[in-house]
Amino acid sequence: MTDASFDPERVHLPSSPHDSDPLAPTAPYEQTWGWFAIFNIWANDIQSLFGYSLVASLFISYGVSGWTAFAALIVAGLLVMGLVTLSGVAGQRYGIPYPVLARASQGLQGAKLPAILRAIVAVFWYGVQVYFASTALALLIRSVTGLGAGGTFLGLGTIDWISFLLVWAFHIVIFWRGMNWVETFLNVAGPFVYAVMIGLLIVLWIKSDGQLWTQAQTIFANPEGTFWTETSGFVAIVGTMVSYFAAVLINFSDFSRYAKSTRAMMLGNLAGLPLNMVLFSALALLTTAGAAVVYGEALTNPTEIVARTDSVILGIIAAITFFAATVGINLVANFIPAVNGIANLAPRHISFRMAGAITSGFALVIGGLWVSFIADVGISGFVNTLGATLAPLYGIMIADYFLLRRGRLDKADLYRAKGGRYQYKNGWNDAALIAFVIAAVFSVATVWVPVLAVLSGYAWIFGALLGGLLYRILAPSRIVL
Repeated sequence: MTDASFDPERVHLPSSPHDSDPLAPTAPYEQTWGWFAIFNIWANDIQSLFGYSLVASLFISYGVSGWTAFAALIVAGLLVMGLVTLSGVAGQRYGIPYPVLARASQGLQGAKLPAILRAIVAVFWYGVQVYFASTALALLIRSVTGLGAGGTFLGLGTIDWISFLLVWAFHIVIFWRGMNWVETFLNVAGPFVYAVMIGLLIVLWIKSDGQLWTQAQTIFANPEGTFWTETSGFVAIVGTMVSYFAAVLINFSDFSRYAKSTRAMMLGNLAGLPLNMVLFSALALLTTAGAAVVYGEALTNPTEIVARTDSVILGIIAAITFFAATVGINLVANFIPAVNGIANLAPRHISFRMAGAITSGFALVIGGLWVSFIADVGISGFVNTLGATLAPLYGIMIADYFLLRRGRLDKADLYRAKGGRYQYKNGWNDAALIAFVIAAVFSVATVWVPVLAVLSGYAWIFGALLGGLLYRILAPSRIVL
């Protein structure tokens, strides 16, 4: 794409994988997503099997009452809603994906660093979510055939590995069909998760002879918890949940670029985040508490709870539903950002399909190693580390777009091979690079350095604020718009 031939009103995002430029701006006629499409992004994101496991593990790990955990999850949902709305404005207004938006603050060449970091995180999440979706398929196979796990390799049995490979291939098939298929898949998958979780809760209620709520009250009250335990746990849960959404926070323009209007995007975020967080968190906490009451064991993966019910019908329905929901969000929240980030390394040479093949190859390895990896770092440590690394990128992006540029970009200059107002020094904005390195080192240190552990619940917030503040100080006091 040369400067002379670029017309921002005529170049558009590929609607099929046969097109070669996944970074081209979305044309107005392609901005068709209403508030319900945005709502479904969040419905599927929150409803994934990993999302359930994370909510359940936070409830158990921090030793807080169910009410404290529930309140923290609601606050996290409201906070993420505000943050993601800010990051999505530019994408909707200019129809540009995150790797292109990053060029404004990072430079034409410097933008490759945050884009590839986001792509690495997306590929990692993609592999992890493929694994979690495969547990649902494995449950389905066992429910229908009655087969056992078989021999194990890297912590997975034969059925588990077969399921993993099938799920991995299924992702590729949906992706190969284009973004319209992805949107349709999301709209169908999302609502059924609630039906299955409500059904699972009813089964647990029956198995407890109607005493589930009475017995679960002791778990939700947590009389042994102190004020400090409840307060620190509240902060840690909010921080971890914000970190969980950290990747989507910085690249929400990858999705908002399809929205009909800023208003549709904002309504979708408002309905999608708080509402889904409240409903899903309530069901997850009640189901976890119910499983502890009925089975006397803390189970954080709903497929394990379904397996304990010994209901073949529920097992089949739950497996299909959890599988569909996890695949849906994986395609949107992880696969597409990874494809965009990888394509941004060499836009003229890496096509949409080629970037997808590279993403799938890495995910195959990462997903297979997930079981052994999580045993070493734990879910919370894993989520917080990724969030702390990406947080400064969010702060820099927001400070640049709203504080320095007052919400104005030159779309043509964003697509120049070199030159223009985003060239900076040899294509790199030194102010953004320095701000990112300093802020990322500090925010990651709060997760792993013992003396800073008291700040770990604020890792993402510290990283974003510090990144934005340093960038505002180091960046030119006046930017030509």
